[in-house]
Amino acid sequence: MSLSGDSNGTGASGSAAPKAAEQNVSLPSDALILLPVRHFVLFPGLVMPLTIGRKKSIAAVQQAVREQRQIGIVLQRDAEANDPDPDDLYRMGTLANIVRYITAPDGSHHVIVQGVQRIRILDFLPGTPFLAARVIQLPEQEARSPELEARFRNLQSQALEAMQLLPEAPHELIAAIQNTASAAQLADLAAGYMDIPASEKQQILETVDLTSRIDRVSQLLGERIEVMRLTQEIGRQTKATLDERQREAVLREQMATIQRQLGETDGKTQEVAELTEAIAKAHMPPDVEGQARKELGRYQRMPEAAAESGMIRSYLDWLIELPWGLPEEKPIDIAAARRILDEDHFGLEKIKNRIIEYLAVRKLAPNGKAPILCFVGPPGVGKTSLGQSIARAMERPFVRVSLGGVHDEAEIRGHRRTYVGALPGNIIQAIRKAGARNCVMMLDEIDKMGRGIQGDPSAAMLEVLDPEQNNSFRDNYLGVPFDLSRVVFIATANMLETIPGPLRDRMEIISLSGYTESEKLEIARRYLVRRQLEANGLKPEQVEIDDDALRGIIRGYTREAGVRSLEREIGQVFRHAAVSIADGSATHVRITAGDLSDVLGAPRFENEVAMRTSVPGVATGLAWTPVGGDILFIEATRAPGKGGLILTGQLGDVMRESAQAALSLVKNRAASFSIDPKIFETSDIHVHVPAGATPKDGPSAGVAMFTALVSLLTNRTVRNDTAMTGEISLRGLVLPVGGIKEKVVAAASAGLKRVILPARNKRDFDDIPRDARDRLEFIWAEQVDDAIRSALDEGAPPKT
Repeated sequence: MSLSGDSNGTGASGSAAPKAAEQNVSLPSDALILLPVRHFVLFPGLVMPLTIGRKKSIAAVQQAVREQRQIGIVLQRDAEANDPDPDDLYRMGTLANIVRYITAPDGSHHVIVQGVQRIRILDFLPGTPFLAARVIQLPEQEARSPELEARFRNLQSQALEAMQLLPEAPHELIAAIQNTASAAQLADLAAGYMDIPASEKQQILETVDLTSRIDRVSQLLGERIEVMRLTQEIGRQTKATLDERQREAVLREQMATIQRQLGETDGKTQEVAELTEAIAKAHMPPDVEGQARKELGRYQRMPEAAAESGMIRSYLDWLIELPWGLPEEKPIDIAAARRILDEDHFGLEKIKNRIIEYLAVRKLAPNGKAPILCFVGPPGVGKTSLGQSIARAMERPFVRVSLGGVHDEAEIRGHRRTYVGALPGNIIQAIRKAGARNCVMMLDEIDKMGRGIQGDPSAAMLEVLDPEQNNSFRDNYLGVPFDLSRVVFIATANMLETIPGPLRDRMEIISLSGYTESEKLEIARRYLVRRQLEANGLKPEQVEIDDDALRGIIRGYTREAGVRSLEREIGQVFRHAAVSIADGSATHVRITAGDLSDVLGAPRFENEVAMRTSVPGVATGLAWTPVGGDILFIEATRAPGKGGLILTGQLGDVMRESAQAALSLVKNRAASFSIDPKIFETSDIHVHVPAGATPKDGPSAGVAMFTALVSLLTNRTVRNDTAMTGEISLRGLVLPVGGIKEKVVAAASAGLKRVILPARNKRDFDDIPRDARDRLEFIWAEQVDDAIRSALDEGAPPKT
C-alpha cells in the first residue's frame, strides 16, 4: 500500500514527512533506496524537481522521507518500462538528498532532490517492495593543474556565451556559472542544463575522469552554441528582410502620394505596384515567388518599347493567375455521391460501386496517393459524364483536356519562353481555367495521342500521371515546379491497345460495355427525351413520345453500343414536331411507332438472322469491335474442284488459320457426321465472311466456321436464333476467348435467343448485364460436338 503525504504541511520549508499507513520496510544500514526515472539525469550539486506516479516509487520516496534517508536517482534504459527491474537500470546514478516532498491537492506526488555524489550500484537487495541496492560512492578527485585550469576557463566562457545567446537566460544561472570555482561542478552544471538527450547525459555522468568529462561537455556545448548562433542569424535576416519590405512599401506609398499631389502619373510605376501586390497575394512557394520578383525587376527596368517586355508581362500574368495555394477541401458526402451517380447515369452498377470506393478512400485519406482511373469503352456510353459526376460529388471544379490527335510533347509540357507566342502546356492551361489546384481533370481520348518529330506526348504524360513525380511537375514555359499531386486525374479511352504499356501501368482500368435495348430505353426516357426537348425549345406538355416509338428507333434506326445516335434520332423527331408547334397547326403532338417512317424514313436496320441462316452452310458468329460487340455471318459453299479451300472477306492470318483448322477437324470427324470422305477430294470449299471491306481477324470464329462447314456438308441448317463464339483446337476442344460481355450484349440486341459460349468462359458470366442474361439461353460447350448438337436443326434436311 502506498502512503500519501499530508497536503497541509507542504508549505513549510524542508521536507514534509508523510503519515505512516503501515510499518516501514526494514532495510540494512548500508542499503540505499533507488528511484528509477525516465528521460532525466541528476548531476551532483544540482537541485531539480521530480514528479512521481508509480506506486513503488511513491513508497520508496515516502520511506526515505520517514527515515530521513538519502536516495539514489538512476536512469532507466527503456523509458517505456512501467515496472523496471534491475536489468532495466544503468549501473551509475547520483546520490541525492530529499529537500522537499509534496502531495498536491489533485493527488499527485512531487519531490525536490539535490544531487550529492556519483554512485555505482554493486548489487540489488531482494525481497523489497521497491528497488534498493548496495552502492559505492565515487568522490570527485579534482587535482588542479594548468591544463585543467585552461579547460575550466574555456568551458566557463562557452557557458557564458550560451547564456548570452538565449533570449531570456535566468540571472541566477549566469551568476552560478560565474561564481563556480570547481571544474567538476561547472562541468556537471553545464551538462545538467544542456538540451541534449538523456543518454548523452548518462554518458557524461558515467565519465569519472574529469578531463575527459570536461572535453565531452565542451564539445557538446560548442555544437549547441553553433546551432543557437545560426538560429539567431536566421531570425536576424528574416527580420531585416521584413523591415526592408516594409521600408520599401512606405517609400513607394510616399512616392505615389507626391506624384498625385504634383499631378504626375506614371503608368508603369502603377502597373509594377499592382503586380507586386498581386505576387504577394498569390501564395507562391518561396522559390517561385523569388523567380517572379526577379522577372518583375527586369520588367521594371525594361523600356516599354522593348520586344521582350510583353513576353515578361505575359509570363508574370501566368504565374500570378495560377492557383498556387490549396483551397479548403470539403468533406466528401458518400450518400450524396451515390445519389448524384444515380441521377446522372442509369445502370453501370459495378462502375458506380468502384467510383464510390474511390471516393471513400479519398475521404479517409485525402493526402494519400489515389489511383488514376481510366474509363475504357465504346463511344457514347457515358465516360466523360462519369468524370463530371465525380467532380459534382467531390464539389470540385471540373476541367476537360482533349488529347485526341495530340502529337507534340510541347502540348503537354509547354513551349520554352524563347519562342514567339509560347504558352504553357494543356495541363497548366487547364488548371488555370479551373482556378483550383485540386480540380478534377478529365484526360479525354488518351488512346488517340500520336507521335511525331516534335516528340512523344505519351512519354510526357508519364510524369503527369505518376503520383511519385507529379508533385514537382515542371512546365517548360513556367520554368518552375508546380504541384499536381492534388489534382484528381480521370482518363477515358476507346481501346487499350494503342495506349503505351508504361502509361497504361500508371492507371486503373475500368471497362464500360455497351447498353442493352432495355437500358437504352430507360436512358432515353430519363435523360435523352428531356435533353432534346430543352435543346429544341419544346415543353413536355407540347410533345410526347411513347415507349413503342422509342423501341422502334432503337431497333430500326440505330446500331451502336452507346446512345449518341439514339439521341440524334430523337432530336430529329422532335424537330419535326417543333415545326407543327411553331406554325400553329398543332398545340400538342404525340409521336407513336407508326409515325417513325414518315419522319425518319424506312428503317435502316433489320433482323436478317433468320433470312441468312435459312440455308445450310451459314452460321451466326459473335465479334468484338472497338465500339462494342457485333454479330457476323460465316457462309460456306462448295463447288466441283480438287479439294481446295478458298477464304474471302478480308480475313487476317489468325482467322484464316482458324478456317483451315475447322476444315481439318471436319475431315477428321467426317465418319461421325455421316459425311462421305470423297467429297473433300472432288469439291472446293469456299468460306466467306460478309462485309468484305472490313478487316477481320482473331481466333474466336473457330466454332462458327466449324458449324458452318458441318451444316454445309450434312445439308442441315443452323438454328436462326443461335449465335456462337469460341476458338477450336484440332482435338475438338472449345477454347476460351475475350470480349464475352460485349458479344452477348450484341446477341441480345440482335434479337437472338441462344448463345453458345466456351465452357471455360463461365467466369465472365457475372460481368454480363442482367437484362441480357434474362433474355438469352446460355449453352456452355467444352467440345465441338456440344456446339453441333445445340446449333443444328433436328428436323429433316431441307431440299436443295
